[in-house]
Amino acid sequence: MDIAEVARASGLPASTLRYYEEKGLIHSVGRNGLRRQFGEQVIERLALITLGSRVGFSLDEMADLFTGRRPDIDRDLLLAKADELDRKINELTAMRDGLRHAAACKAPSHFECPKFLRILRIAGKKRVRRPNKLK
Repeated sequence: MDIAEVARASGLPASTLRYYEEKGLIHSVGRNGLRRQFGEQVIERLALITLGSRVGFSLDEMADLFTGRRPDIDRDLLLAKADELDRKINELTAMRDGLRHAAACKAPSHFECPKFLRILRIAGKKRVRRPNKLK
């Protein structure tokens, strides 16, 4: 498959495919004139990259995992990523529930609603880093 066919089949622009090749995520099998050629398995690899990105793997992490033609993925790393997703799901679920409560809350102001204030604390912990105290 040439790069244009891969781009059509995957829905990714050719520039992304070239970038993925530069990062070592995919490999061309040669050229036909100036066009890169890829084996059929590249579509499967691109689907794996999309899945990896959606669950939070960086491109560099995936490049480390994809050393061979068929990736041999570290199962402990997958379990760690699943645990990370569980934490994120729990956090997002609590925030969603709090927002639903705040939308229906009878308090005169959202800042008088204990659940809304809890959401703010959760969100603040993720963004605000307290400076280290100087000794």
